[in-house]
Amino acid sequence: MYILYSILVLAVFALASPWFGYQALRYRKYVGSLGQRMGYLPVSFNMDGDPSIWIHAVSVGEVLTARPLVADLKRRYPGLRLFLSTTTMAGQQLARRSVPNVDAVFYFPFDLGLFVRRTLDLVRPRLFLMMETEIWPVLLRECQRRGVKTAVINGRLSSRSFPRYRLIRRFMARVLGDIDRFCVQSDESARRFVELGAEAGKVVVTGSLKFDSLDPPGAVRARERVLRYFRVPPSRPTIVAGSTMRGEEATVLRAFRRVRVAAPSALLVLAPRHPERFGEVEQLCRGEGWKTVRRTELAIDAEPRADIVVLDTIGELASLYQIGTVVFVGGSLVPTGGHNVLEPAVFGKPIVFGPHMENFREIADAFVAADAAVRLDGEGQLEITLVELLGDPVRRARMGAAARALVEANRGAKDKTMMVLETLLQPAAPSNVVPFRPIA
Repeated sequence: MYILYSILVLAVFALASPWFGYQALRYRKYVGSLGQRMGYLPVSFNMDGDPSIWIHAVSVGEVLTARPLVADLKRRYPGLRLFLSTTTMAGQQLARRSVPNVDAVFYFPFDLGLFVRRTLDLVRPRLFLMMETEIWPVLLRECQRRGVKTAVINGRLSSRSFPRYRLIRRFMARVLGDIDRFCVQSDESARRFVELGAEAGKVVVTGSLKFDSLDPPGAVRARERVLRYFRVPPSRPTIVAGSTMRGEEATVLRAFRRVRVAAPSALLVLAPRHPERFGEVEQLCRGEGWKTVRRTELAIDAEPRADIVVLDTIGELASLYQIGTVVFVGGSLVPTGGHNVLEPAVFGKPIVFGPHMENFREIADAFVAADAAVRLDGEGQLEITLVELLGDPVRRARMGAAARALVEANRGAKDKTMMVLETLLQPAAPSNVVPFRPIA
């Protein structure tokens, strides 16, 4: 099975190589990372061959979620080096800039034996941690052979991905058998991991680390620096549309036109999910006749003199949610699984999202049930909902308070996760974290 998997990986690379080439030429993606993805890390990376903890976080969202755990691991295990890998360029940039507790950041290797072994030879992990659903069969098998402990942290299996994994359940059972612990977000994800072949005694429901990764509203850090470019008075209605995907911006612009009828001074902050689309979205806004400016073109300590600001930076969106009168969370009007609603929630903002929140279903359901968010049935409802919320400050305040209360009530996953990881890095000790037991 592993030979077949490796052949399939090579075939995918071969078929996708024209696309990778286009991305490299058009957006300069992958050019500087190819060596690391093939396992060629600088010798200075771990020159003395020190043992380490290796955390893999795919992109921006996973890096942000990993930050509080990284800090605790560094304090708890100062004798181990701490390395962080990412898959995307955006995640790499954010990790290098905003995760100061790690010893080094690098690109995750292609999941092929030669590349994986090169990476492990230099990283020398005692513990390998995968954020959410980053399950790589060859790497896990090699870790098992070397005696490297492995764990899934903040694990989840969405309703969209679970049926695909079930199609290869026999193979997945072998892969999951190489993982020592599963720290998962919910009972539903726990049951799904067990159904795919994970041992129930290895699966622990620790909750979502995303709640713990949120800074409290009063935290300063880089937030004040960002806000110096957005001196928006409280009287100016502001819509923040975060992490939008292709196909959503046109809907947001139509809704914003309706908003401007009711609130002529309203501002739209539009934050595309993918950096390569910044220019495309800017042109779309200008083509619709809006006075548009990029975040990097704003004057410091001044109110944006534009109808729309396109956020063309990485890592600032979470801070900018605090200026929103209403927040729309993108990736939810098109079938891409949705994005994180917790970042605006921590600021007590009324939240709107579409019907496609498969990757955050449990959290989305909880917010809707608590009247902390509005779930749209389709794109046509967006403009109506935004206008209604802008005209109803009492409802906005009630929704925002409910959103913030949900965040505070669900913190604690970090401490539970650390308790599980301690059992992998030292002799087993009594713990009050109860392993998941499936219902008979």
